[in-house]
Amino acid sequence: MDITPENNLENSSAPAPSDSSSIFYDGMSSRRHHVQLTLSDRLEISENGTTLASWPIAGIRRAEGANSLLRLSCVSAPPLARLELRDAGLSAILISRCPQLNNRAAGRHGVAAIVGWSLAATVSIAAVIWFGLPYAADRLAPLVPNALERRIGDAAEGQIKIVFGAKTCSGNLAGRAAFFKLMRKLSTAAGMEAPVRADVLDTVVPNAFALPGGKVYLFSGLLAKANDPDEIAGVLAHELGHVRHRDNTRNMIYSGGTSFLIGLLFGDVTGSGALVYASRSLINASYSRDAEQKADDFSISVMHRLGRPTRPMGDLIFRITGNQADKTLSILANHPLTEDRLKHLTDEDRPASGPPLLSDAEWTALKSICKAPS
Repeated sequence: MDITPENNLENSSAPAPSDSSSIFYDGMSSRRHHVQLTLSDRLEISENGTTLASWPIAGIRRAEGANSLLRLSCVSAPPLARLELRDAGLSAILISRCPQLNNRAAGRHGVAAIVGWSLAATVSIAAVIWFGLPYAADRLAPLVPNALERRIGDAAEGQIKIVFGAKTCSGNLAGRAAFFKLMRKLSTAAGMEAPVRADVLDTVVPNAFALPGGKVYLFSGLLAKANDPDEIAGVLAHELGHVRHRDNTRNMIYSGGTSFLIGLLFGDVTGSGALVYASRSLINASYSRDAEQKADDFSISVMHRLGRPTRPMGDLIFRITGNQADKTLSILANHPLTEDRLKHLTDEDRPASGPPLLSDAEWTALKSICKAPS
């Protein structure tokens, strides 16, 4: 029988008018169909004499909708197919003829599914951040070729100089000679597999860090706060530990995440990947506690081989902890000093048994490395 706002189950012969209050969406397009309904053992949905759908009564379910209308779906229809009835009379007829209307309502099930998939997606993203990226970084870092690391480090170097507004201290030859002498002693004692490139940047920021590809930078701001060569040597040996363990590359992969991995796959490692590393890994991010502990152990080992004390490095960083008002760009940002680390450096401290790393004159020249000679 045809269902119209005027008819009932016992007496109906005329189809609904073209301006019927029943709207049908076929689930395949966004077109609205003004339809007429015929109800027998199936619900026939037609538009101007053309059948658009035929729904079995047992498969009709209630879908979510506004209180002013009845929205229906069908388990055998496309998932997005919907029939909307705004007329109370039509709605009452359908409700009375569809006993399974509210059984596992498709609309409600759909909402639950959306919520469920959303929660699953959230959990998946969290899992990738907390477990996937660190795992990928640990596995990928040793596989990055040294030549590629150097390319990344060279690209990041330019970004770092821009961020800190710093230039290489190159005018004081005596100071540079003292710095390179210190780095040679540290590199030899560290048994570095590849040559280490090192330099001093002229900036008041008290910091030191390593770049991918084996380049170490010392900031003159940190040098100015040091009281003796052992303090600076401990920090530089710590940075060599990060180079040896490839912590900077691992941190770059972790912090850069998918953007770096995509760049690595498609060769864009000197663009977005390096920029992500420079702006996030070096300036704002911290090494993991495990990475810091291993770099400390590396520094301790190097200083012991040279017969020099290990506590001065901790004293220098702790001195900055108490005096540095803005720690955002200081050595504390990417080398947070905990009480456990300071205690470890102190416990491993030994009286000096080797010669001084620099003479008094060389130390004075190094402290003035960024000043033009008089």
